[in-house]
Amino acid sequence: MDVQKKPEPTWRSDCGRVTLYHGDSIKLLPELDLQGAVITDPPYGIRITRGTGNIYKGETKVDTHWDDAPPPAEVIRYLHEHFTEAIIWGGNYFGGLPRTRCVLVWDKLLAKGMNFADLEMAWTSLDENARIFRMSPVNMDGGKQHPTQKPLDLMMWCVAKVDSKIIVDPYMGSGSTGVAAVNLGREFVGIEREWNYYNIALHRIKLALAQGTLF
Repeated sequence: MDVQKKPEPTWRSDCGRVTLYHGDSIKLLPELDLQGAVITDPPYGIRITRGTGNIYKGETKVDTHWDDAPPPAEVIRYLHEHFTEAIIWGGNYFGGLPRTRCVLVWDKLLAKGMNFADLEMAWTSLDENARIFRMSPVNMDGGKQHPTQKPLDLMMWCVAKVDSKIIVDPYMGSGSTGVAAVNLGREFVGIEREWNYYNIALHRIKLALAQGTLF
């Protein structure tokens, strides 16, 4: 009987700590059968880029309607059932997640009159009290390169909350979770289907690897 071969990574670091895939997580997740902790920020399905496109740092134009729909319910179910630990940002948008003792909240400390949401929430499988991280998104990490980019400090806070050696992000975006994992000495597996964002993430993660772990 033929054994199905797993997909080859698009890039793997020389040290073996980072493995990246350019592709659709809906297809790749079951084929790769990844283990560890999933920390991710999937599209919420609120159509953030509909009909307009976005330009970040004058380099990347995005008009692919990537946020038109959230991941299928079976993908969200796979994430919380398959991985030993899970932190899923935007969990309040996704059906099918069980009750949790621990939600994580990002309080954006917004100035009066700003039209962003005051906070974002993550569903987790963690057995601890709900927690709040407070940080303004203004001028974070030298500038946003993705419409829903999370601050690096926020993602390092998330990574530090799980015990798993391997961190998986099937909606990698601009790579903040990967950089956080590298900074904290963890292994990282990332999947991203948008080629522009994949390359931004690859560049950021390579820089983090060159700089070495922080802790």
